[in-house]
Amino acid sequence: MGESNALASLFLSKLEEQTERTKHLIALIPPDKLEWKPQPDSLRVCDLLGHLLECLAGFCATLYAVNSARLVHFSGLRELPVNHCCGIEEASERIRDYGLHIKEGFAVLNDAHLPRRVPTVFVAEGEAVMTVMLGNLEHFINHKYQLFFYLKLLGVGVTTSDLYKLT
Repeated sequence: MGESNALASLFLSKLEEQTERTKHLIALIPPDKLEWKPQPDSLRVCDLLGHLLECLAGFCATLYAVNSARLVHFSGLRELPVNHCCGIEEASERIRDYGLHIKEGFAVLNDAHLPRRVPTVFVAEGEAVMTVMLGNLEHFINHKYQLFFYLKLLGVGVTTSDLYKLT
């Protein structure tokens, strides 16, 4: 990414860090606990994995909205299931695939796109791309922490270094 992509590049770097930490946490899930949930009205672990997929799909949808002509093949991502009971292997593979699409989408994104307004499912008249991306990142990080907390409740010995990239 060149000079005109400095902000987009920084954003992508943070998103990739968050995705890597999420994949790490997923690898720590005890396979026999996918149906577990902390309260009767909360998500099961497998449902949380499916929701994390939806979070990443949101980035792909935003990138598609910005560059639909160049990312026409992204439209097929809409057909993939999200918000479903998802296994560890499926979640890991799909997160890797979404990551590849996101990297491709950021390769054709530049900083001049960030203030551009795109329609969303929440705001039909549109919001700035950067605003949508930041909202998606917040959503993804919140559910990454939810997975971390679930692991704590399950007795998995996770620590701050599992949640954050410490340098």
